[in-house]
This record gives sequence, structure tokens and C-alpha cells, in this order.
Amino acid sequence: MEKRKLSFWEIWNMSFGFLGIQMGFALQNANASRILQIFGADVHELSWFWIIAPLMGLIVQPIIGHYSDKTWGKFGRRKPFFLVGAVLASVGLILMPQAEIFIALLPALWVGAGMLMIMDASFNIAMEPFRALVGDNLRTDQRTLGFSVQTALIGFGAVIGSWLPYVLTNWFGVSNRDEDGGVPMHLILSFVIGAVILISSILVTIFTTKEYSPEELAQFEDEQAHQDTVVIEKESSLLDIFEDFRKMPTTMRQLSWVQFFSWFGLFGMWVFTTPAIAHHIYGLPINDSKSEAYQNAGDWVGVLFGIYNLVSAFYAFALPYIAKKIGRKLTHSISLSIGGIGLISMYFMPNEDWLILSMVGVGIAWASILSMPYAILAGSISPLKMGVYMGIFNFFIVIPQIINALIGGPLVKYLYNDDAIFALVTSGVSFLIAAALVAKVKDVDDVVKR
Repeated sequence: MEKRKLSFWEIWNMSFGFLGIQMGFALQNANASRILQIFGADVHELSWFWIIAPLMGLIVQPIIGHYSDKTWGKFGRRKPFFLVGAVLASVGLILMPQAEIFIALLPALWVGAGMLMIMDASFNIAMEPFRALVGDNLRTDQRTLGFSVQTALIGFGAVIGSWLPYVLTNWFGVSNRDEDGGVPMHLILSFVIGAVILISSILVTIFTTKEYSPEELAQFEDEQAHQDTVVIEKESSLLDIFEDFRKMPTTMRQLSWVQFFSWFGLFGMWVFTTPAIAHHIYGLPINDSKSEAYQNAGDWVGVLFGIYNLVSAFYAFALPYIAKKIGRKLTHSISLSIGGIGLISMYFMPNEDWLILSMVGVGIAWASILSMPYAILAGSISPLKMGVYMGIFNFFIVIPQIINALIGGPLVKYLYNDDAIFALVTSGVSFLIAAALVAKVKDVDDVVKR
């Protein structure tokens, strides 16, 4: 028995919820640092607050992957997790920039950090099953397309989220300055709009996508995999995650190092781009987070983040064709190298407009990071373990972010003398290391073709 070949629009609808998830991520990535600074965080403390994000991924994704593998009911296998995650993430989006309303109970900084934690845990609840769903529903020859479409939707969602504050201010006249030194209205409104779009896009996937039952998935496997299913059904427990980790496929181990340096670089970019550009390009003091000039710098960072996501959205459509010509490994290595050069170039750019060119390179790398490793990995994993292994694979995304969160602030303060632009250069070097490590990865699907 073979899986049905899905049309492009079926694949599109299957991943459409990622548009809303990534819009929420983009709002967080572009604006959380300056919101936390408005609430009182110093620039070298930002990475410590951001540690919440990878910690939530480390804890939540393997657990959600494990239980989504075992879940089946009238609402499906993965879809219940999409919906719960979307609802909780929307609550965090609405309340984070409005943390000051809870100031009678706790300092706004801690409430804001708490909402950041809720958002990240919820994004992870929704996101991991989406990755597994592509592996569940698509045949091997459609997986690269599936993850590329997912990457394109991630890009479009991130563009909307990244540009929304700038658009609200410059097109609709919503103020980007609060006279009392609080979070500006354009950010509050952006986060509310993000919450609404998040829920709506998840519902599109829920109502348009059919999932295979566990019995159908078992028929796609050989007899040995079917026997494994029986054992899993009888003896499976949450503790099996540790055994699965020990027995992870060789390809997954090799990809783990590529992921480590890729996501170490991404985390540094997300945390430090706003203070880096405000100081290095706009010439503002390090902790001048409440001035109108700083808000303008922050809005421009949102535009830049939107640009790299827009580039990634279009580049994602080209990835299947490029990978078919030169292989997924070489495609990923070249893309990471271009992104690394883009990040390093930010140090040398003469003004904010030239940073657009840097972001084009970052967008090429981002598209590949979101698709190529998963397309390579899916070929080495049993469909019966797709959810839990996609969750475990997330370890190699969150661990480098945790390490960067712990050392990034001290590096900026003591090694870089509070000049955050060097954190972006470090991220670029990290991308180049990841590109070199791709050569060691074994692409099982590619080997089978040959």
C-alpha cells in the first residue's frame, strides 16, 4: 500500500497553519528584545530572558511528539495539538506587550518574560506536530516539496509579522511612541492582530486536511515495522523518549552538528539585532530603548526581518529544483555559506539601507534551514516514530540556543564591550561552520536514488 500523491494545494492547506505560527514567532523575534528593554532589561541581560524560548522547546517538543504519535480520536492525530497550541499562543501574544496591566501583582519585566514563556511553549505545542504531519502524509518523492511549501508559508507569515508594526505606523498613523515610556500602541495592536491570524490559519489546516489513521500508517511500513507497532502499543511510555534518543539514526546524529551551529547563529541574530543596529548603524546609546529614534531603529529591524523572510519564502519554491540538480547536501551547504556572509557583512554596511543586502543572504540560509535538514532527516526515520524523532531533533535546535542565551550576554558585555554588532558577526561565523559540517551528513534518500 502506498500513500496517495497530494496536489500542490492539498500540501499548501496542510501547512497553512504555519503561516500564523510564524507570524507570531516573527512578532516575538523582532520585538521581544525592545519590549523587555522598555520594561527595564539591560542589553547584556536580553539573552538570559530569551533562554525561556529554547527551554520550552527542549521540554515541550519531544513530549508533544511522543503523545501525538500515540493520539488518535475523532479530531485526528496531530490536529488537536495544533488547536490547543494556537489558543495558548494567542493568549501570550495579546498579554506580553500589555504586561504593565499586571504591575500590581508583579513587575512588568517578569510578567513580560512569563508571557514570552507561554508563547514559546504554545508555539512548540503547535509547531512540532506540523513537522510530523508532513512526514505522515507525504510520500518520499514529495517530502522536499512539502517542507519547501511549509518554509514558504513560514516566510509569508514572518513577513506579515515583521512588517506589521512599521506598516501600522507609516501607513495607518498608529503611534510608535508612548509618552509615559511604555510599550507603544503599534506594538500592542500588532500582537493582537497576530493572535487573530494565528487562530484563523490553524483552523484552515484543521478543516481541510485529512490524516492517516495508525492502522493505515502501519500498512505503509514493512512487516518488521508492523511488529514494532505492536510492541509500541503494548509497552510505550514517555520514558521511551530516552531510548529513542539513544537509538537515533546515524543521519540524525550527523545533522545534529549542522543544526547546532545553524541555530546558535540564528539565536544571536534574533536577540541582538535591534540593539546592534541601534548602536552600530544609528549611533544610539546602548540602553536608549525608550526614545523615538530607538523605536524607529526597532521598526527598521522588523522591516529587515521581513525582508529575509520574504526572500526565504520565494527561495523555498526554488529549493526542490536546486536540490534535484545538485543534491540536498550541497544545496544546504551553499545556502548556509551565503547566510553566514550576509550576517558578517552587517558590520561593514555604511547605513541601514545596505542592510537589506545582508538580509537577502540570511533569507537564503533561513529557507534552507527550515526545509533541507527535515527533508534529509525524514528519509531516515520510520513513519511510526516520526513525531517523537522530530521532537528529539528539536534538541539540536534548542540546546545551541540555550548555550548562546547563557554566554551571549557576558560575551557582549565583557568581550565585545557592549557592542552587540559583534554578536551578529559571531552568528555569521557559526553559519559558515555549519555549512562545512554538512559534508559529513549521509542523505539516505540520495543514496537510495543512486
